[in-house]
Amino acid sequence: MANLGFIGLGVMGSQMVDRLLSKGHSVTGYNRTSSKAEWLVQKGMKLAQTPREVAEASDVVFAMVTNGVALRGVAEGPDGLIAGLTPGKYFVDISTIYPDLSREMAEKVRAAGADMVDSPVSGSVITLQEGKLSVMVGGRAETFEALKPILLDIGPKVTHVGGNGLALSMKIAVNLSLAVQMLAFSEGVLLAEKSGISREVAVDVLCNSAIASPMVKYRGPFVLEQPEEAWFDVNMMQKDMLLAMELGRKLDVPLPTTAVTNEFLTAARGMSWAKLDYAVIFDVLARMSGIETGVGK
Repeated sequence: MANLGFIGLGVMGSQMVDRLLSKGHSVTGYNRTSSKAEWLVQKGMKLAQTPREVAEASDVVFAMVTNGVALRGVAEGPDGLIAGLTPGKYFVDISTIYPDLSREMAEKVRAAGADMVDSPVSGSVITLQEGKLSVMVGGRAETFEALKPILLDIGPKVTHVGGNGLALSMKIAVNLSLAVQMLAFSEGVLLAEKSGISREVAVDVLCNSAIASPMVKYRGPFVLEQPEEAWFDVNMMQKDMLLAMELGRKLDVPLPTTAVTNEFLTAARGMSWAKLDYAVIFDVLARMSGIETGVGK
C-alpha cells in the first residue's frame, strides 16, 4: 500500500482514485469543487483543502487537470503542490499539456528535492474501469522503476518512452489520431446512410469491421446517442489538436488530417456543442450532408 495524493477529480481523475483505493492505497485528494469528491470520501479518500496539503500528506502526488494554466494553478504559489514537496517525493502529472511546459515544471520539482514524470494515459472511462488503460511515462529511468508498481494499478500497460516531456509528445500523437479516426468513421456512416442503409446498421457493421479500433468500438455508438456526460468534450479534444499542430510546426511535421479535423471541432463549438463529447463531429458532418440528428434539438 502506498501513500498517494491526487489533484483534479474530474471524470477520469475520480475513476483513477476509485481504482487506487480499491487496490488498497491510501489517497488524499483535492478538487476545486469539493462536493464532486464526496462519493470518494465515502469510499475512504481523505479530502485536502489545498494542493499543498495533498503534497505534504503524500509520498507520490498525481495531478490530472485540464491544461497548462490549470497545472500552474495547482502546482505553483504558496498553496501549490510544489510547496508541499520534500526530498524523496514524486510528482506524477497525468495532464495533457505542451511538453516544454512539463519539462519546465520538472525543473521546479527537482529544485524542491523531489522528482517528476509526465504520465498521460490512453483510453476512456470504460477502458479504465475494465483495467485496460495504457500508461506512458516520460522522465528518469530510475524514477520510472520506482513508480511502475503504482502505475500498474492504474493500467496494465506501462511504457517508459524516454525523458521528461516525451510521454506528452506520445500522448499528443495518440489523441490527434483519435479525432481523425472519428471523422473518418463519421464519413463512412453518412455515406452508408445516404445510400439507404440505416444508421444503426452502418454503425454495427463498421464497429465490427477491419476499421474497428478500440476507440471506434467504444465511441462509434455515440453517433447514435451522445452519452449523458461527455467522456472527452470538444474543448478538451481541440486543446489537444492545437497542441499537436504546434508540435508539428516546431518539428516540421505536416499534419493535414489533424488540421482538417480541427476545423470540425471549431464548427462544433460554433454550433454550441463545445461541452458535448467530441464524437459530435459526426453531427457537424451530418448537417453539412443535409441529415438532421438528435443533437441540438
